[in-house]
Amino acid sequence: MMMVDSSAVLAILQREPELEPFLAAIGAAEVRLISAVSVLECHLISLSRRRERGRRELDAFLAKTGLEIVAFDADQLAVARDAFAKFGKGRHPARLNFGDCCAYALAKARGLPLLFKGDDFGRTDVGVAG
Repeated sequence: MMMVDSSAVLAILQREPELEPFLAAIGAAEVRLISAVSVLECHLISLSRRRERGRRELDAFLAKTGLEIVAFDADQLAVARDAFAKFGKGRHPARLNFGDCCAYALAKARGLPLLFKGDDFGRTDVGVAG
């Protein structure tokens, strides 16, 4: 079981060096969740960088991997607010931004490790997937 952050999805779609290990980790997980907020972030970035082709590639990736999109709810809101207060940009070396706080919130609310690229989440108390 794992939660997937937008940074991992975008690394895969952009064929970055983490492509294979990220795909393997996602494929090995029985349950793969992603926040609806993270999916929106991926769509905005994909559309900006690769126009309509980017959107189609993201939609195909989501369908192929079977990532379950989870709505952002009041429980996650409370966790995300606390995450920014504790780990937010300008407050902590993790420098979590809006999207990061939403991904963190889902991972913490469900007690799941998070698959991500970068060192931001590694500076928090969220479990690391992969």
